[in-house]
Amino acid sequence: MLVMNATTARKNLFKLIDEVILTHEHICITGKNGNVIMISEEDWKSIQERLYLSSVLNIKRKILKGLNTPLSECVEDNE
Repeated sequence: MLVMNATTARKNLFKLIDEVILTHEHICITGKNGNVIMISEEDWKSIQERLYLSSVLNIKRKILKGLNTPLSECVEDNE
């Protein structure tokens, strides 16, 4: 993860936006009162979706069960 101060980030904002979108690498921007992380909107939505799915117990169990189910049990044999 790239780390830079707010002044440098401000000077390079448009370049940083393009870089984050293309590479999906997060950027830590440091400030006097704390730090922030710049991430793409696509990554943010993905994080939100994962958090939501993790918070719904039934869905989480079904996903875990599906991940542990052999493929042969998931596909119908048409022969």
